[in-house]
Amino acid sequence: MGSGKRSLTTAAMVLACACAVLSAPGVAHASPTPAPTRTPTPTPTTSPTGKDLEAIRKKLDALYHDAAVATDAYNAAEEQAKQQSAEIVDLAREIVKGQDKLDELKDRAGAAARAQYRGGGLPPEMRLWLSDNPQQYLDGAGRVLQGEHATKGLLAEMTRTQQDLEQYAKDASAQWQKLEANRQAKATAQKEIKKQIAAAEKLESQLEKKEKERLAKLEEEAAYKAQTAWLSSGVLTEISGKASEQGKKAVKFATDQIGKPYEWGAEGPSSYDCSGLTSQAWAAAGHGIPRTSQEQWRQLPHVDVKDMRPGDLIIYFDDASHVAMYIGDGAIVHAPRPGRTVTITGAGSMPILGVVRPDA
Repeated sequence: MGSGKRSLTTAAMVLACACAVLSAPGVAHASPTPAPTRTPTPTPTTSPTGKDLEAIRKKLDALYHDAAVATDAYNAAEEQAKQQSAEIVDLAREIVKGQDKLDELKDRAGAAARAQYRGGGLPPEMRLWLSDNPQQYLDGAGRVLQGEHATKGLLAEMTRTQQDLEQYAKDASAQWQKLEANRQAKATAQKEIKKQIAAAEKLESQLEKKEKERLAKLEEEAAYKAQTAWLSSGVLTEISGKASEQGKKAVKFATDQIGKPYEWGAEGPSSYDCSGLTSQAWAAAGHGIPRTSQEQWRQLPHVDVKDMRPGDLIIYFDDASHVAMYIGDGAIVHAPRPGRTVTITGAGSMPILGVVRPDA
């Protein structure tokens, strides 16, 4: 069994691995034996003060922010895994094509070798002496010489094809290792997302109905205060940019999604996360952009806030963990966080890192 068959085996394994879907069965736990119950002694409860609720609001913001960071990491790993899977499949196809070519070259080389063997035997000078037609012999000898040169070229092509196959196999192995690393990164990010969201939901579940209403009011007041401070800077009077044709299409798509729920890792059509909304809006406008808010910030052209126009993307927080679309008049449309829906709010309601323009 030569390296050719090994290459075929490699191709088969790569194709199989590229299409495999990993799954793990759930673990069943036996229900514990119920312990004897006792009537609890009533304890007085006190509602959190306004100061306590403000601390809870800040804690929730921190938890959901950490969930957003983990979501960006998950989305980045997901995109890289998709790309690497596609590259593995392409390499596998190249391996199969290369193996077919190598088999054809081997057949041609074998036929040439058999032809030379059949024409062999006596030394060239003896065949010339015995020939009835020396000129015919010499013409034939020239053709044999040409055949020998062709055979050498054939062998060289076989060597190059074999080297290509070996390189394809190495590249496929390297891509597979990267794919596995990104799968692990996705799993880690997924755990972190669930952990942060669960902590936030637990914290909120401990509040009474009136406390939740007061908390929602505090959130609205904090957003309003930030928006007012942003507008008070006079920035809105400086913003006069008009949307491009693609920008108008992106804004229409994004605003058409208002009311749909936030879901981490989602790209529509029934739910979105923040960068899922902006990337799909611009895809609908005919202009593809990176999937994550951090890559949108890193790869797309930056513009000054005063030069902002509808359709531009506003990146928030120092770590670029949130993104929204500017729609004009100091407002944005975005997918805020778990438990919320796509909505319109003030562009200055969160700390702005900067603005990027997909169709600059």
